[in-house]
Amino acid sequence: MLYLIAAFLVAVVLTLLFTPYVIKLAHKIGATDRPNNRKVHSKIMPSMGGLAIFLSFIITMSIFLPGLSSSRTYTSILIGATIIILLGIYDDKFEISAKVKLLGQIVAALIIVVGGNIQVNFINTPFGEPIHFGFLAIPLTVIWIVGITNAINLIDGLDGLAAGVSTIALLTIAGMAVFKIGDMFVALIALVLAGSTLGFLKFNFFPAKIFMGDTGAMFLGFMIAVLSLLGFKNVTVISLIIPIVILGVPISDTFYAIVRRVLHKKPLSAPDKSHLHHCLLRLGYSHRTTVLLIYAMAASFGVAAFIFSMATLWGAIFMIAVLLIALEILVERIGLLGEDYRPLHKLIVHVRNRP
Repeated sequence: MLYLIAAFLVAVVLTLLFTPYVIKLAHKIGATDRPNNRKVHSKIMPSMGGLAIFLSFIITMSIFLPGLSSSRTYTSILIGATIIILLGIYDDKFEISAKVKLLGQIVAALIIVVGGNIQVNFINTPFGEPIHFGFLAIPLTVIWIVGITNAINLIDGLDGLAAGVSTIALLTIAGMAVFKIGDMFVALIALVLAGSTLGFLKFNFFPAKIFMGDTGAMFLGFMIAVLSLLGFKNVTVISLIIPIVILGVPISDTFYAIVRRVLHKKPLSAPDKSHLHHCLLRLGYSHRTTVLLIYAMAASFGVAAFIFSMATLWGAIFMIAVLLIALEILVERIGLLGEDYRPLHKLIVHVRNRP
């Protein structure tokens, strides 16, 4: 257990050391984020901060598990993550198209699935025989990895937001790995990533000195997706929901973004200013308060995941119902699907006004 804490602390320190150099490098090569009508910041900011997180992660893992180079699983993770990092650096510098990014993410995911043999092949149901995915195992796993990679990227809209939410998710995964699964490999990777990201928050929390950019957001999303597969694959239906609960904030924000774009007949890759953080800002919350509120939501989902993992079948079903109702109330209150979308509120008013 002590080596896990030591690895976490080393990762924090290394990111604190690397980030100032990455800030200088970003300015030097022109990897900067310029303000526009859909962004919150008002000045040119160095991007590509995810490079500091990546370097800290690689070096810390090499220190604490030097024999990992012989592991097929870790080698595949490292290759896939490197592709994501290079893709992110190129995007932070040149702003490549969504199609090119998607293609790169699919290639990285396939390396994980095929090279690392990391995939969800079946799930055990509480009602009978397990459900085997067969030939669908690979595409379903790729969809999960690509989906979570982009979910973290989509919430990266305020100083410290993606970094903080990712840290909370990684700490939750690490806790699950130690106390519920007993997988120290997953716990080490999650804690090293959490330490690296926490160190980066020193420079990324409001007011930020650097953005993590697509380099960091895609890398963290990719790694969180892979870790959730390592920790929760080939298990029961209920256990399979745990990573979805852990990632409740980015997954729900991405889901409603897709729904919005379908309703308004816009491309799925089209940007907008109706994400969770945009809605909270419109309600009058400050930049800092908005980020802290979303941290609290992410932490609540993390706690819910722990409780969920200990619940009985019917207890788990009840928890899912409660979470969905709470999420619907939040969506309606902040206008995540528009100010006119309030079906639950209208239903309650209708019931109250019935004679």
